[in-house]
Amino acid sequence: MEQQQQLLHFIHPKHPLVFNPDDRSGRSCWGCDERVYGPSYSCKECGGIWVHHKSCAELPLGLHHPLHPIHPLTLFSPLLWAYNGEDKQLYKCELCNEDREEYTYRCSRCDFNLHITCASLAPTTMEPEFHHHPLTPVWKWITFTCDLCGIEDKGMPYSCNPCGFWIHRRCPLFPRKVKVVHHKHLLHLTHSSLEFHQSDSRFCQICGQEVDTCYGFYYCSRCDFAAHLNCAMGNKENINLQEFKDEGEVLELSESIDSTYKVKKYNKREGGIQIAAEIKHFSHEHDLMLTEQLLNNQKCDGCVRAILPPFYSCVKCSFFLHESCANLPKKKQHPLHQHPLSLLPMKPSKDFRCYACHCRCNGFTYWCETCRFRLDVQCSMISEILIHPGHDHRLILSSVESSQNCSCCDSRTYPIFCCTTCAFALDFRCATLPHSTRYKQHEHPFALSYRAEDNSGKYYCDICEEERDSKYWFYYCEDCSYPAHPTCIIGKHPNYKFGGTYKFNCHSHPLTFIEETKDRPRCNECNDSCERECLDPFEKLECEAFDIFVNEVLCVGKGVHIHV
Repeated sequence: MEQQQQLLHFIHPKHPLVFNPDDRSGRSCWGCDERVYGPSYSCKECGGIWVHHKSCAELPLGLHHPLHPIHPLTLFSPLLWAYNGEDKQLYKCELCNEDREEYTYRCSRCDFNLHITCASLAPTTMEPEFHHHPLTPVWKWITFTCDLCGIEDKGMPYSCNPCGFWIHRRCPLFPRKVKVVHHKHLLHLTHSSLEFHQSDSRFCQICGQEVDTCYGFYYCSRCDFAAHLNCAMGNKENINLQEFKDEGEVLELSESIDSTYKVKKYNKREGGIQIAAEIKHFSHEHDLMLTEQLLNNQKCDGCVRAILPPFYSCVKCSFFLHESCANLPKKKQHPLHQHPLSLLPMKPSKDFRCYACHCRCNGFTYWCETCRFRLDVQCSMISEILIHPGHDHRLILSSVESSQNCSCCDSRTYPIFCCTTCAFALDFRCATLPHSTRYKQHEHPFALSYRAEDNSGKYYCDICEEERDSKYWFYYCEDCSYPAHPTCIIGKHPNYKFGGTYKFNCHSHPLTFIEETKDRPRCNECNDSCERECLDPFEKLECEAFDIFVNEVLCVGKGVHIHV
């Protein structure tokens, strides 16, 4: 019978430990405190306890280590004290700064300790892609500021002697390239001291806070898009970077060549420039004609803003499209969503709530079929950086939920734009307010105003006659000294086009969308007036023949069948 390999070990001098070439017990190793699967040593006399990995059992009892070159280190077990009935003594490791129940190499004269797993981690010179010299490990516990992440810390860093460059041992783990949800291109790990002047100002377009250009960050040079290291990693998109097409090959969705219309007829303008005078747009069943005449009180069916020439129209259906809305791209990428968005017109009598401004809209929408994510046209046109005449500094779209209220209306919504210089914040609803608009029969236009019109100290809305807060934006007719709340000028539902007439199964005549009125007529189906508890208080339908009102959503909730 072949004699089994045995080992005398300091942890258990009474009996030898016997070698097992394939231990599948899964018991914890006395040396490293990890599960044992594979070659091991254990005491058969004591029922198989004192189990060790083969490598842990065969560790030398003493060694010289570059982290402590002045004295030899001796192998020590903190568990041996507890096994002998004495207080267990754990010593903090000089490398990982933790105290664990595993074998430790110790210098008792200097109180220097290294876990056996840490003692084996003796990193050699490394050559990271983000630095042009090799980096060598520093075998001393020091206080330093990492030149990549900018965090001051205590530890044993890597250093570059020619450059005086110091980094944490964990920081080389930052990937060279990363794809974040909020940007269409790859971001590259940039050590700014090599590529930027220290005076260059950058702001993280994920959290909106300043990026210290003395240290590293992720950057897209094509779009001037910057992000903190941890912000980029926290918003990383899980994709195969090898398969991701970038560096000029990425599809520019915002410039998709797929047209939304076919030209039926061209006209020539001055200078011989051809323009599309008649088109077949994918959003409407009839051909649309280019119109140069001004229309009063009409809205574009795309962006749901006041229609201004030149625009395309179908007079028969009262369907209007700004020339710019007729040319909207079929697909685009937006920083608020990770997937491409497709342009869709709304079906008759349908509407949606925009994810950005939270307003109901029955115009065109950019949407993601996978996530049911929707943006209205106005919000889809705003990118990560916003320059607004109502504020002196540029605004950054914050991709993390903010505790700030909008500085212009005091509402707290997400997403929001934040100023990188001061405490100013702007939500999408205020960011998309028209800079100039008209109100009913008032002869002059109203301009969006950002500061109080005078020093009177008392400010009122001349429409509702209620007091205004001078801190918030308002509309003002300078010719008439006529101030008003934005809601009083543009209405509670500025992104809704009323007046459309549709057929519903609940009634034999066509029904027309009308805006909410003060008298709140009762619904002929459920006999309820449209109060605040109604989900859609503005969606009343008026029957032209019988003056019948239908509160659409409330009646659906009570079982009346209406196709929407």
